[in-house]
Amino acid sequence: MLKSMTGFGRYEETTENYKICVEMKAVNHRYLDLGIKMPRKLNAFESALRGLLKNEIQRGKVDVYITYEDYSAQSASLKYNAALAAEYMEAFRRMEEQFGIVNDMTVSALGRCPEVLSMASAEADEEELWKIVSEAVSAARDRFVASRETEGEQLKTDLLAKLDEMSGRVDEIEERFPQVLAEYRTRLEEKVRELLSDTTYDENRILQEVAVYSDRICVDEEMVRLRSHIHTMRDELQKGGAVGRKLDFIAQEMNREANTTLSKSGDLRLSDAAIALKTEIEKVREQVQNIE
Repeated sequence: MLKSMTGFGRYEETTENYKICVEMKAVNHRYLDLGIKMPRKLNAFESALRGLLKNEIQRGKVDVYITYEDYSAQSASLKYNAALAAEYMEAFRRMEEQFGIVNDMTVSALGRCPEVLSMASAEADEEELWKIVSEAVSAARDRFVASRETEGEQLKTDLLAKLDEMSGRVDEIEERFPQVLAEYRTRLEEKVRELLSDTTYDENRILQEVAVYSDRICVDEEMVRLRSHIHTMRDELQKGGAVGRKLDFIAQEMNREANTTLSKSGDLRLSDAAIALKTEIEKVREQVQNIE
């Protein structure tokens, strides 16, 4: 299935002890640029999480935001550093002796001294934590991918319509080419008759001039290649998958053929058709930038 490079996915789960929320969003990028922002407590899982995401995402600048809260009673505990408290008390005693001041230290005051009392997070069950985090990230990823696929199908429909329009322009150019040659020959014969009056002219010379002109404006090769590119792009769109880079390359080749066609055109209607063709190709090039 065709996927867009833009997308959004969110998943939140709350249990008795945990709450985890995962949000994913992406914009266009030439390669896969994966950024994960999460609490330090989950940093050990970063490599594994990247593996989970890369299985389903090939291109795009993807930002992943993970928030995690632990509601369990064992999530934190108060620690008392007795050795440090004793050092504080000894220091206060020496200050009392040195300066002759009253040592009015109280338990509450001692507890406010740095590092005497501190909060420590309890060690979480790593296996259980990974299970919760990986399931939440996988669920958010699946929703993210689904949003990409929905938009990708819309892009596919739009691009197929544009390819049909391009095929029509190619038909128009191919139909117009013989008419241009016939009109050129008629104008050339009329000009020769006007210049030579009653004198007969060499029909072979006229044919030679028409042949030279035909060779100069001939776009048969360009039209054959354009049809091939249109056919290839249509097949890639139907096949789906991560085809964005290939489609972008094909669109560049299409544009090259259209430029050559326009440069060869010596007829107003041919020029108009070539310009319209280039316009459709530019629209296609813009759209394929959004495909993974």
